Amino acid sequence: MAGRLATDCVEISNDPASLDKPGFWAVVCTFEGEWICARFATVVAAPLTKSSWGSISTTWHSSQSRDIYQENVIKIKEKIAAGDIYQVNLCRVLTADSDQSLQGLSNRLQSDNPAPYSCYLNLPNLEIASASPELFLEKDGANIKCTPIKGTSKSDYFGEKDRAENVMIVDLMRNDFGSICASGSVDVPRLLATEAHPGLFHLVSDVVGRLRSEITWVDIAKYLLPAGSISGAPKSSALKAIAEIEKVKRGPYCGVIGFVEGGKAVLSVGIRIFWSEKVGKIHFGTGAGITWQSEPAAEWEETELKAKRLISIASGAVL
Repeated sequence: MAGRLATDCVEISNDPASLDKPGFWAVVCTFEGEWICARFATVVAAPLTKSSWGSISTTWHSSQSRDIYQENVIKIKEKIAAGDIYQVNLCRVLTADSDQSLQGLSNRLQSDNPAPYSCYLNLPNLEIASASPELFLEKDGANIKCTPIKGTSKSDYFGEKDRAENVMIVDLMRNDFGSICASGSVDVPRLLATEAHPGLFHLVSDVVGRLRSEITWVDIAKYLLPAGSISGAPKSSALKAIAEIEKVKRGPYCGVIGFVEGGKAVLSVGIRIFWSEKVGKIHFGTGAGITWQSEPAAEWEETELKAKRLISIASGAVL
């Protein structure tokens, strides 16, 4: 990850307080808040070792069919109409049979779908090949930044729904940062910017701040997780709606993935990831932000757009 190859794992902890200790820590926190912090003894500047990938020929099964997903969009809109929530990120998980290591798939992703926060992680009972485009948190001393994505399109045009949703999540992240940052330090230096990524465009913004001196990783976890861009607003009500409607654990999908080393950290949002928690199965998650303006069919199509290119790569397609 980040052009660095970490080997020789010497410690694994499920406590984010471990991240305040010295060393290079590879980090995963699931959407449900389960932490894996792995400290590595050897870290060098090197690319991921090459490995083969034999593609996936079996059928991908979705945790929600097209009809069910669109019905769930309507359920969320009813909750919005009732004043319970403003926005919810509705996700589904695709699963296929595969007993291959994801290292070869990660090689393919890095060559065929380059992403700013791509990484490969292999830990006991968890393997991840990520092509994440979204920054959850960059930390340099006391200075922190997040770059929420809200808005996905085949072109660089974004409508009012995408722009309003992005601003809504920026406000949520400003509020989250305000819980751990010095008064007056939270700012939005970039708002509603367009970024080109392989096969699609995203609408992004930056939120920055300066941590208060007493803030620890436990505090950061408490106030920032899960990310607003993949939960919703208000966050507590959105999480309740997600648990009620999706009925499937997201796991590392929509969690955070990255590294912490002393006063520096780069953690991505766990989107556009493949993962495996047991031999014989591979998963991929996709979703869309639902607001009052959402059209059920269009939201389904957005989940298809986000998945199409990466599923094609995993299936061995030549792009």
